[in-house]
Amino acid sequence: MAENGSSTTTESEKLLLNHHTEKHFTAREIVRDIIIGVSDGLTVPFALAAGLSGANAPSSIVLTAGIAEVAAGAISMGLGGYLAAKSEADHYMRELKREQEEIIAVPDTEAAEVAEILSEYGIEPHEYRPVVNALRKNPQAWLDFMMKFELGLEKPDPRRAVHSALTIAFAYIIGGIVPLIPYMFIPEATKAVVASVSVTLIALLIFGYAKGRFTGNQPIKSALQTALIGAIASAAAFGMAKAVQG
Repeated sequence: MAENGSSTTTESEKLLLNHHTEKHFTAREIVRDIIIGVSDGLTVPFALAAGLSGANAPSSIVLTAGIAEVAAGAISMGLGGYLAAKSEADHYMRELKREQEEIIAVPDTEAAEVAEILSEYGIEPHEYRPVVNALRKNPQAWLDFMMKFELGLEKPDPRRAVHSALTIAFAYIIGGIVPLIPYMFIPEATKAVVASVSVTLIALLIFGYAKGRFTGNQPIKSALQTALIGAIASAAAFGMAKAVQG
């Protein structure tokens, strides 16, 4: 009867899990890459365009320099994202190998570490001993447990490095084109920069608001902070160009 009861409970739990969908945000890595790319894309070309405008360069020069910077920046940022993701993957594999060797060489010590981890969650010795013994019988599950709960490392997606590079580069291009749009239509840079400031600040506000929504921060505060950073960067570049020219 006990076995039937246990089986019934298991089936009930499975049924509940199948009908329950938790709405958690799981695309944090993609969002992080987009934030990195767009924020730099909006800010750096914006500051460059403002600086060149302050030096009285014509719109054609500003646009050419801006497009060149966007291309170089996208490649640089994408490469940085690739190397960062690749480094994370390499670090995970090194720790995985080390943990695997420790499980084989010092299993009792590793089992004691499992017990310590579980005790930190308020689980009593008589409750976690069966779990420890079960993990010892399943080396792969034991290894996965140690990687996640002892080292706090999640197995990286093998395609993560390429995806990160492409996402950051594309996001940088999207952000970098925004402050350059006015220079495509207004020949005089001193007038184009005014339109560029307006367009870019609006874009920064929208981007900052969206970033705040996705990251769980206050959207309005995030929007104002993002716009302020972009405004300071462009104002500094414009002022320095004027100072050097004058």
